[in-house]
Amino acid sequence: MPTILVADDDANIRELVCLFLKNDGFTTVEAADGKQALAVYASTPVDLVVLDIMMPIMDGWALCKELRRASPDLPLLMLTARGETWEKVKGFELGTDDYLTKPFDPMELTVRVRALLKRYRIGSTQTIQLGNLILNKQTYKVTMGTESLSLPLKEFELLYKLAGTPGQVYTREQLIDQIWGIDYAGDDRTIDVHIKRLRERFVASTDFRIETVRGLGYRLEVSE
Repeated sequence: MPTILVADDDANIRELVCLFLKNDGFTTVEAADGKQALAVYASTPVDLVVLDIMMPIMDGWALCKELRRASPDLPLLMLTARGETWEKVKGFELGTDDYLTKPFDPMELTVRVRALLKRYRIGSTQTIQLGNLILNKQTYKVTMGTESLSLPLKEFELLYKLAGTPGQVYTREQLIDQIWGIDYAGDDRTIDVHIKRLRERFVASTDFRIETVRGLGYRLEVSE
């Protein structure tokens, strides 16, 4: 089973999180602050990190930044006591994949952990399938059933990015940096234009939808 690193300065929270995860079959390792978490990460193979924002020595913001720099493909789940929008935005901009507001339900914690691990397994492949829609990153081909579709390059890359990690929220700034590049000098509202075009292209699809997350950005949700 995957190994989860739990970084929180509150020993009771660490104990509870680890208990919930162990009961669901995960292996856990612990850290009481960001600096300790980096040391554990450097010495132990870790598949996902659950990290608190408010920690001494090195807080969750700094830890998130360091972990993302060290491993772009490491799933990060941030814990927050307040869940305010600016905290979520800052977390996503620093590289966290999801957040959970304290107090949280044990079942929601384990469900989010499993979802993140699944997203990253999907994201590591070159082909993504959403129902009868298939995106091939190697050839940039799009097929829907027996029909081949032609998408402009940026629309393909935007859809592929969102589809590779379904459920994950991306800010406009993240999408601009990752698809258009950090040197892009245009308006970040170009994201809105491309999202609108994608929605229009796939308006009849029942396999997925691109949702607007107010105050944050966009995410792709797979239909049940």
